[in-house]
Amino acid sequence: MVRRPTSAVKRILADTTPLENPDYRRLWVAGIVTVIGAQLSVVAVPQQVYEITGSSAYVGLTGIFGLVPLIGFGLWGGALADVMDRRRLLLITSIGLGVTSLLFWIQAALGVNNVWLVLGLFSVQQAFFAVNQPTRAAIIPRLIPGPQLPAANSLNMTVVQFGAIAGPLLAGVLIPSVGLSLLYLLDTIFLLATLWAVWMLPPIPPTGTARRAGLGEVLGGFTYLAKHKVLLASFVVDIIAMVFGMSRALFPEIAHESFGDPASGGFALGLLFAAMSVGAVLGGVFSGWLPRVQYQGRAIIVCIVLWGLAMVGFGTVVYFAAPGSAAVFLWAAVAFLAFGGAVDMVSAAFRSTMLQQVATDDMRGRLQGVFIVVVAGGPRIGDVLHGLAAYMVGTGVAAAGGGALVVVGVAVSVLAFPTFARYRVGRAA
Repeated sequence: MVRRPTSAVKRILADTTPLENPDYRRLWVAGIVTVIGAQLSVVAVPQQVYEITGSSAYVGLTGIFGLVPLIGFGLWGGALADVMDRRRLLLITSIGLGVTSLLFWIQAALGVNNVWLVLGLFSVQQAFFAVNQPTRAAIIPRLIPGPQLPAANSLNMTVVQFGAIAGPLLAGVLIPSVGLSLLYLLDTIFLLATLWAVWMLPPIPPTGTARRAGLGEVLGGFTYLAKHKVLLASFVVDIIAMVFGMSRALFPEIAHESFGDPASGGFALGLLFAAMSVGAVLGGVFSGWLPRVQYQGRAIIVCIVLWGLAMVGFGTVVYFAAPGSAAVFLWAAVAFLAFGGAVDMVSAAFRSTMLQQVATDDMRGRLQGVFIVVVAGGPRIGDVLHGLAAYMVGTGVAAAGGGALVVVGVAVSVLAFPTFARYRVGRAA
């Protein structure tokens, strides 16, 4: 009578077995602090651009300034992760991220108010990020056995999304009272936790025969990807979801014009940025069922369709938001974003696991490089498109229309890659 509910709870709640590994545990715990700092900057950069220019189109430009280094350095960084000691590479890029955050703080504290300086620093930051993330992801399968990867990926994403809740909400409180500069400074300080965790890792040398990270090695990753249609399809559907469905570039304008925030930012802005992550954390907390899913391709398809429908609902709420009852519409918008965040977390966990299990270790860095280009680059393209669309048709129509395009795009992808829906992991439920 006592064991049954305990067993049922364990099957629902997140599997914490990967935390028994001390190296993984240190990275995970440090990530709790570091991700909060990173999310402070995620809010600060578009908000500072909006304050300087008063235009969502300029905020959308952050997509271009982030996308170019993400593509170039993400692909090159993935190749570096296959030929360098991954611990050393992670140390170098973590230090680079810290220095960039420090420079962000200096320009904000001095009140320079130059949008091109902000965008330039953002590009440098994204270059370091583009090398850091595929390296970090390629390390995990060297620390954690294959059967535990779905649980490890879910734990990682739960931490990321927890920071994405705490960071924006903290930013919404801090911006009106102390300004943007403190957000950048906190990001710099919090990065020290990750530096400590990486320093404690053992050496992680390359296992493949490649000894240089040139164009041939980068192209080798694409060749490998083209031969594995299941992996290729997982990238395609994620691009569709992020390019058409991610409307975060519109949040400053929506918070101000639809939900009554001051132009300098406030509570509604923090809620909008945190909402998806609230849903993602809830999805992560109740992720104990993920390792038992065999048809991961079908699960990804369902999740991305639901993501698109959630964005349709969000855009519809924004379109009909009325000044007299802004609070009601705000919480409805937050609910749609939270639901979208939950299903996106599940989709991302399956896509990461699929990549780590199908790819060989000597190719993981390069494929993780492509993965980070898609995961982080897709939303950057989405920033540009949503910024332009909002300028032409308004924020509500832009967000809802993007969600509808996600559903259509996924349907086309299923027809183009029928093997993706049939993909099944090679273990029992």
